[in-house]
Amino acid sequence: MKRLGDGAMAVFGDAERAVSAALDAQRGISKIDVDGYRPTQRAGVHRGTPRKVKGDFLGVDVNIAARVGDCADGGEVLISEPVREELDGRHFRFGPRRPLDAPGAPADLTVSAVKARRGK
Repeated sequence: MKRLGDGAMAVFGDAERAVSAALDAQRGISKIDVDGYRPTQRAGVHRGTPRKVKGDFLGVDVNIAARVGDCADGGEVLISEPVREELDGRHFRFGPRRPLDAPGAPADLTVSAVKARRGK
C-alpha cells in the first residue's frame, strides 16, 4: 500500500490473509544474514474501517494498526483482539492477551502474538 520511512502499511480484505502475509514476511526476513547480522522486523495487524481517500487509507483504525505494530517485539507479529476473533485457531497459535498500552489506542483494546501452526 505505502512505505513509511523504514516501515510499510498494507491493506487486506480479510484477517487471515493479512496475518499470513505478516508471518510470511517474518519468515523471509529471518533467512537474511549479512556478515553475521540477522535483521528482525516487527509487525502489527488490526481490523477496522479506515476511509479510502484517493490512493490512501486514513482514520483512527490506521493509527491503531500503527500502535499495534509499534508495540510488537522484533520477530513478533502482534494482532489486535478484533483480528484474533476472526482467525481460525486450527491454523494459528496465540500468545496471551495483554492490554495495548500505547498513546491514542483504546484503553480496552487487547493484543496478542500470533504464530502459524505447523504445516500452515
